[in-house]
Amino acid sequence: MNEHLALVSEGVLEWQRGEYRISTDRARLDLEVIYDYLSHESYWAGGRARDVVERSVENSLCLGVYHGQTLVGLARVVTDYATFAWLCDVFVREAHRGKGLGKWLIETVVSHPGLQGLKLFILATRDAHGLYERYGGFERVTQAQNLMRRPPAGA
Repeated sequence: MNEHLALVSEGVLEWQRGEYRISTDRARLDLEVIYDYLSHESYWAGGRARDVVERSVENSLCLGVYHGQTLVGLARVVTDYATFAWLCDVFVREAHRGKGLGKWLIETVVSHPGLQGLKLFILATRDAHGLYERYGGFERVTQAQNLMRRPPAGA
């Protein structure tokens, strides 16, 4: 498929492939679609509060996947644009699956100009390891002794 990348405005990038577009334009994001998917359909963010979704989107690099003006997918990246990035909240709505959009979204995320040269780029997945390995160049962590986490308060 023929793909085109364009700098639409200051800091906003868009990629076009057929009738789909990936955009970093925060103004185009449909928070209702994002909240609905994450809170009601995803296994990893079930029950996430609307205000938490809004804050997470506001403070992240988000790549929305659009069919016309409709948001049909998302990838959110928490990053300092210098040393670290965490890829999370990746989804494509069911009606648009099977068209290679997830693969294209992951390829687009890892090729984003602002995410090049990072020392650490991580993600967590329950069931899509092959997708991220093949289309994003991610590897499974085999030695996790250096990784630590701080559990949520009250956990």
